[in-house]
Amino acid sequence: MNRTLAEVDPEMAEALAGELRRQQNCLVMIPSENYASKAVLQAQGCIMTNKYAEGYPGARWYNGCEFVDRAESLAIARAKELFKAEHVNVQPHTGSQANMAAYYALLEPGDTILAMSVDQGGHLTHGNKLNFSGRYYRIAFYGVDRQTERLDYDAILNAARHERPKLIVVGASAYPRIIDFERCRAIADEVDAYLMADIAHIVGLIAAGLHPDPVPYCDVVTSTTHKTLRGPRGAFIMCRRELAEAIDRAVFPGVQAGPLMHVIASKAIAFKEAMTEDFREYQRQIIANCQELAEGLLEQGLRLVTGGTDNHLVLVDLRPNGITGKEAADLLEEACIITNKNVIPYDHQPPAIASGIRPGTPALTTRGMKEPEMRQIAKLIGRVLHHRDNPEVRERVRGDVHELCARFPIYADVTCAE
Repeated sequence: MNRTLAEVDPEMAEALAGELRRQQNCLVMIPSENYASKAVLQAQGCIMTNKYAEGYPGARWYNGCEFVDRAESLAIARAKELFKAEHVNVQPHTGSQANMAAYYALLEPGDTILAMSVDQGGHLTHGNKLNFSGRYYRIAFYGVDRQTERLDYDAILNAARHERPKLIVVGASAYPRIIDFERCRAIADEVDAYLMADIAHIVGLIAAGLHPDPVPYCDVVTSTTHKTLRGPRGAFIMCRRELAEAIDRAVFPGVQAGPLMHVIASKAIAFKEAMTEDFREYQRQIIANCQELAEGLLEQGLRLVTGGTDNHLVLVDLRPNGITGKEAADLLEEACIITNKNVIPYDHQPPAIASGIRPGTPALTTRGMKEPEMRQIAKLIGRVLHHRDNPEVRERVRGDVHELCARFPIYADVTCAE
């Protein structure tokens, strides 16, 4: 029981050490990834992993919940304070399960959801036919204008009038511009629909007051805690007071049983960290870095969907460069620049190939990188993509990346435990 990881399982210890080296020596530019703080990591490995706690604080099915009740109550109170929410549930394990619970609370199977299409920037749980959402609900989609590549709220209104959805979902996983939640509320009211925002990507920006706030306008708001919020991998749900019982019942016993109390403790820490001025400055730097990255990529002759960004990510259209998203992401990985292939609006490539990549700045900013480093990184990306037939270029870029990463180190050890 008291042996170390290396003693119990040296193969797993090496895998963890390898992942630490990868994160240290690579530019992590996937916009949904970040580096959790040491405090968050410590809580994720804490003693609360041993505790079953089905139910909610003060109303558990198991005895011995005094301290996990305290942890969950702290997480709830901090999230309510941070986002000015009337009710918060911090038990969802993932963003997908948070969305599943929201649908479970608001809808019956076969009800209509109007949501942003995945190939236009939405998420799998917004109605993809291979996902539970596309299987159990009738899905109608909206997208972006073909010319501006931005949300067309008049088109969304027309779609809502035609489809008469019971729920309208707003939010995206690959949309680089501001979302007008107030306008979406007006659309939902006209067709008597619930309005739900999935803010998993932009939650940190919202917490810092740098993106319009959905909470005053939406019936339900879902989010993850590990992207721009920089917490543990997990999720939470906010809602109006009158929906609190339905949301809580949807999470437990609706779609989950035992909550992960060590992760909930980590969420409480992340919410506390997000209340600080340091966090707000971090979010400001994320946006500044992303806009600088966008300018640098444009200078490298790369086309950006919508022409730029308002948030933490850019969407690069590689069609003018004659390369697919998959090829680009694989070549960049060889140079230790980690991004992901991504479809672009009106893409003719299948998702497994895609015509774009989706770089972002949350993790780079956590490391302390600022505008000068973004310009350097844009040039490195350009070198790789413009000389894709030259492996020597990728090798030289890899060396440049290692030098840059060494100037901005991350964790000093695998466990990050004192």
